Amino acid sequence: MLLTNAQLVTLQTDDSFGLIADGAIALEGDKIAWVGKAGAVPDAYRSGPTHDLGGRLVTPALIDCHTHVVFGGNRAAEFEQRLNGASYEEVALAGGGIVSTVTATRAASPEALLADALTRVDALIAEGVALIEVKSGYGLDLETELKMLRVARQIAKARPIEVRTSFLGAHAVPAEYAGAPDTYIDEVCIPALRAAHAEGLVDAVDGFCEGIAFDTAQIARVFDVAVSLGLPMKLHSEQLSNIGGTQLAAIYGALSADHVEYATDADARALAASGTVAVVLPGAFYTLRETQAPPIEAFRIHGVPMALATDCNPGSSPLTSPLLAMNMACTLFRMTPLEALLGMTAHAARALGAENRGRITPGAAADLCVWNAAHPAELAYRIGFNPLHARIFKGAL
Repeated sequence: MLLTNAQLVTLQTDDSFGLIADGAIALEGDKIAWVGKAGAVPDAYRSGPTHDLGGRLVTPALIDCHTHVVFGGNRAAEFEQRLNGASYEEVALAGGGIVSTVTATRAASPEALLADALTRVDALIAEGVALIEVKSGYGLDLETELKMLRVARQIAKARPIEVRTSFLGAHAVPAEYAGAPDTYIDEVCIPALRAAHAEGLVDAVDGFCEGIAFDTAQIARVFDVAVSLGLPMKLHSEQLSNIGGTQLAAIYGALSADHVEYATDADARALAASGTVAVVLPGAFYTLRETQAPPIEAFRIHGVPMALATDCNPGSSPLTSPLLAMNMACTLFRMTPLEALLGMTAHAARALGAENRGRITPGAAADLCVWNAAHPAELAYRIGFNPLHARIFKGAL
């Protein structure tokens, strides 16, 4: 297939949009074969099917590299309770918070979890997403963690989207292990990880390194198992405080450190040295009404690639709009439209270890978005507006 009459946003480097006016893209199967000016299309690509895109903007398809889209129930009632004055502690003591999601997820059938997850996945697809990461972590027992990961694998069979899974057994300490996080790691988390890996359900291993979850020593024990299994790592780190998670992610050469609001200049240097991506999650920052923004300027100075994601989850970021996440990153964190788009494409791909995605270049995956827009800055500029005209997934329009 040959796509013509397009304004291309190639993102072939990180320092510009890589715009090509009156551009063309030749696709062979599920890969990009050629990119350039319409007048320079090689003869070999002129004889096949051609699609005139009417001068529209074409970018790589979007990538949501941090989601929790598989879960049971919702926490809208808690949202209302907090706005009526209840504290997080009061909500939790009343059986709310992550405990309520764990209870609902354990009780839900795989079929119900999949049907519910697909409503969120459809919203992501509708805004141009072609690849998502999906985490476990709302089971906190072996059976439910495996159930969540099996459902995550089913998403790609039910919809035209690629899914990468992350095992997040080290997400929280369940009620039955209250006060015994190390015992939970030994008796549930690590055995569940081994079982999930044996079943082929795990693409990466994640953890929540925070005062309300697990410390660096506990996460390191999980990461050591990940290393022994040959699995890459990711980490929720420095969201609410700084207890050393980002440094730990760098030590292990993790694919990404996510949230990172309380990361320091030293943390940024460590990420740069390890090649670890900083994943910025403005949806949680907004929902929790946080005031400590991630150190964007330090990431720039030290050359840390910044990815961007929705963090779609029932508690802290019920967000299913990557375009709104881009706007939030620019408005709340002062990222530029170029940084936001790279964050949802090339750098998001890197945060998942999917290096052949996120740019329009020969050899890259033929996952593209066609937008009713004249300039790429429009994608981060509007609020609550979706200019997607068409999505190309694995070379199919």
